[in-house]
Amino acid sequence: MAVESDASAAGPLSGIRIVEFAGLGPTPFAAMLLADYGADVLRIDRKGQPDLSPGDGQQDFLNRSRSSVALDIKSPEGLALARRLIGKADVLLEGYRPGVMERLQLGPEAAFALNPRLVYARMTGWGQTGPLAHKAGHDINYVALTGGLHMMGSADAPPPPPLNVVGDFGGGGMLVVSGILAALVERQSSGCGQIVDAAMIDGAALLLTQLYAWKAMGFWSSRRAANLLDGGAYFYRCYETADGYVAVGAIEPQFHAALIAGLGLNLEDFSDHMNRALWPERSRQLEALFKTRTRDEWIAMLAPFDACVSPVLTQDEAVRHPANTGRDVFTRGDAPQPNPAPRFSRTPAQIRRPPTLPGESGREALRAWGIPEAEIGALASRDILLAD
Repeated sequence: MAVESDASAAGPLSGIRIVEFAGLGPTPFAAMLLADYGADVLRIDRKGQPDLSPGDGQQDFLNRSRSSVALDIKSPEGLALARRLIGKADVLLEGYRPGVMERLQLGPEAAFALNPRLVYARMTGWGQTGPLAHKAGHDINYVALTGGLHMMGSADAPPPPPLNVVGDFGGGGMLVVSGILAALVERQSSGCGQIVDAAMIDGAALLLTQLYAWKAMGFWSSRRAANLLDGGAYFYRCYETADGYVAVGAIEPQFHAALIAGLGLNLEDFSDHMNRALWPERSRQLEALFKTRTRDEWIAMLAPFDACVSPVLTQDEAVRHPANTGRDVFTRGDAPQPNPAPRFSRTPAQIRRPPTLPGESGREALRAWGIPEAEIGALASRDILLAD
């Protein structure tokens, strides 16, 4: 999978035009996915908005594969240009709090008047409706209110922050992308656009569907570290070694038997492995055992056994691991990043350009969207538009 390869190669979304109103977290992540898939995504940055990137914006991989214009939307001319772009787009993607786009005169009602076929995708934390709709929040808050955070971590400590994967990117970015794609498919038959209201609280809850099913079945306890997938089971958890950690996922009987054999233990002593009463003592046995060797010694020792045991890698180690290099999971080079996924057999997804700063590659993109060069130059000269 090539990086910055032939940007003209058609991806599965080739021909789809998307206007992205720049935001944080799940919104640029969703735009990145859609652009990697071949959509022509034009990001509208707010001109004069402070740069919120924690470092070099040219290393902000979430902003890859698309062009940017920095626009003063509050000016009549900037608003007019934004409205023209919306009129030419298949999808509008925004991640502001409820009401912001309406105040900018770019809400769904105004947008559908310009373009009734538009898929209007809205990404928020708490949704467009509900008692918290206008409140601030972050990933940890959304996961907390869905019951997910309570399931994570050890029984004798507060739940750990779950990075920002479950709420922001899984429950947010992935959710809005699936909604956009579904709306585009439906539009083929109806000819009409619609609003996609994606909320991280909805998505974080949706990701917990199996665990809520297990609770309904009586298979999941509200007590942390007492269940199959939360570290309670001695055969599905991480263990500290002499110098690092290993991840063990030997759930099924055949993998559990392979684990016990690989550790040099007697399977008869570890029978009835789904008996939860036996888990704490067996966990203590394995904790002591794993500390007797280094992480890599254990991985080598267990390699002949199909026991679902993996080293817990750092980011630097992950990009060098054979499982990842053999499949090109990450790009090569000084600043590796995850490659596009999934894989398409005929219309490959690809990184179509490096991350763009506000306004970068915007002039070329505006021309491709049918905006005359003279108009671009006039707006730039009046400091309404930045489009290099």
